[in-house]
Amino acid sequence: MNHDDYSNGYIRGILSAVKVVAMVGASANEVRPSYFVLKYLIDRGYRVHPVNPTLAGTDILGRTVYASLADVPEPIDMVDIFRNSEAAGGIVDAALALDPRPKAIWMQLTVRNDAAAARAEAAGLKVVMNRCPKIELGRLSSEIAWMGVNSRTISARRAPQLKSGKFQKLGLRPTFGGGEGHGE
Repeated sequence: MNHDDYSNGYIRGILSAVKVVAMVGASANEVRPSYFVLKYLIDRGYRVHPVNPTLAGTDILGRTVYASLADVPEPIDMVDIFRNSEAAGGIVDAALALDPRPKAIWMQLTVRNDAAAARAEAAGLKVVMNRCPKIELGRLSSEIAWMGVNSRTISARRAPQLKSGKFQKLGLRPTFGGGEGHGE
């Protein structure tokens, strides 16, 4: 699989299929990205289990923090990795040791480990690297389509204004014609 470019259908398929997420590297610090991604996923209806050995036994946003993936008390659909690229290898190996195995491995922005991705894919898991599920959910639902993230380009230019008669779509439904293109 080409991990430099994912189709909307691939991302949408993962985010629609998973219900239980283990977030490795979750933080109780409200200004950390892992904290607001955790909150966003919970608000979107996912059951998210924070995993952080330093915070094990405490809670974040009312969710018990676990020391390891093996400690999570229910089958995990997706492992969301908020650790560096080197640490991702060991986390993927821990995910592959679970029974049942997760459906997907998701490595956050700036996290990429091609060897770990190959191991996960060889075991039948879907893999996403260098992406954020919060951003992807917002992009696919058009929640953030007009803020520059849909293009994956950050710019100081003004965001385009909606013209009369133009409406944004909401939800993860594909558009007519399959919704696989990048121009959604």
